Amino acid sequence: MNRINELFKSELHVINVGLEMFKDDILKQKGNVTHLEWKPPGGGKPELIAALDALEQEGIVAKIEAANKLAVERIVNSQPVLVGFDQAINVVPGMTKTTILHAGPPITWDKMSGPMKGAVTGALVFEGLAKDLDEAAELAASGEITFSPCHEHNCVGSMAGVTSASMFMHIVENKTYGNIAYTNLSEQLSKILRMGANDETVVARLIWMRDVLGPMLREAMKFSENGIDLRLMLSQALHMGDECHNRNNAGTTLLIQALTPLILRTDFTNEQKIEVFDFVAMSDYFSGPTWMALCKCALDAAHGIEYSTIVTTMARNGVEFGIRVSGMPGNTWFTGPAQKVVGPMFAGYKPEDSGLDIGDSAITETYGIGGFAMATAPAIVALVGGTVDDAMNYSVKMKEITTTENPNVTIPLLNFRGIPTGIDIRKVGQTSIMPVINTAIAHKDPGIGMIGAGITHPPIECFEQAILAFSQSMHS
Repeated sequence: MNRINELFKSELHVINVGLEMFKDDILKQKGNVTHLEWKPPGGGKPELIAALDALEQEGIVAKIEAANKLAVERIVNSQPVLVGFDQAINVVPGMTKTTILHAGPPITWDKMSGPMKGAVTGALVFEGLAKDLDEAAELAASGEITFSPCHEHNCVGSMAGVTSASMFMHIVENKTYGNIAYTNLSEQLSKILRMGANDETVVARLIWMRDVLGPMLREAMKFSENGIDLRLMLSQALHMGDECHNRNNAGTTLLIQALTPLILRTDFTNEQKIEVFDFVAMSDYFSGPTWMALCKCALDAAHGIEYSTIVTTMARNGVEFGIRVSGMPGNTWFTGPAQKVVGPMFAGYKPEDSGLDIGDSAITETYGIGGFAMATAPAIVALVGGTVDDAMNYSVKMKEITTTENPNVTIPLLNFRGIPTGIDIRKVGQTSIMPVINTAIAHKDPGIGMIGAGITHPPIECFEQAILAFSQSMHS
């Protein structure tokens, strides 16, 4: 009894597991407490626990581990290189004059969110397929337009991701494995097509990009003998304070530095070159799509490996969030409801003005940058909210649901640890830790554009479906 009395009189150092409210009570009583975040595997759902257990059986787990080792080796060893620019109709597989690619998993016109409908109608006017937005909406609903996910055409697209035939695309080649990825060019401002804006100024900018910016970049890259090594540039950008999803100050500086001597050698007029340099200078986001294409290029090399539980796609269309898993062949999507993005709003807007999470840009987190690398970019918290400690903790926490670290792309503030690489659906299911994504916020209605930025996570349903389907496929 004396020992027990001594215990209550001594300074306590408590480890709290489970409900965080107990930690708060101890703190109120001036106790020292460390909270251990823990949730039961599979969220405590019997069918998910059984599926996770089945994937841990000796013969099966060996196959999964070997497949995952190969998948992450392919991600890490990929060397994406920017080799050119051209119009989508000329390079994107399956593109036609009446095809509109969009972000996220498959969706039909009638179910699209406001921002995506705004982007689609603006693109149809830009392409000359409709004379105005009303006619464009009728055409979109007519069945004459083919809608398809960017990801099913070796592409990625920011926010609404709307990509049409005349738009110029990055062409990024994986020098290690030979596959190619594409993405369109940054429109720079907040009132832009990819955010759902679609007025005359938006269309006019797209026309200028089609007629001046795109052709100039296409001609410039013809002077580049070996292309631009994007993996090396990405590593440099992270060391200079970017996370290369929402903060691209360094990345854009490095990219335009590489492009400038090539642009100067083209036959375009000095006035046109000045227009291009002014356009790049108006926003740091110019390189944002470039990193998305890099990530897509590396992750596609890891897709389609039998038995692998590594996530190769995370994408959102403003209604649903979808993932694809390496070991599930082809275009198998696992979906759940798109989530709210929580973060600072531009002046004059409220959270209820926000559309739901949208865009293929979560390919950056799938690769290991963006929200996974926020420790490289403390300044990002001014845009997406939170604290510098939060940014550091996100990068540390993501290690718990990934398979390895990428030694080619490192985080200085974490002692040059490699970025967390290879999201494993099993680890997400076992820990209930969701991947963190930092992203822009588009207005819920078409025609307005970006109104803020913040943090979001995938819905657990995506991973639950994937675990159940994977377990079933292993035992069928």
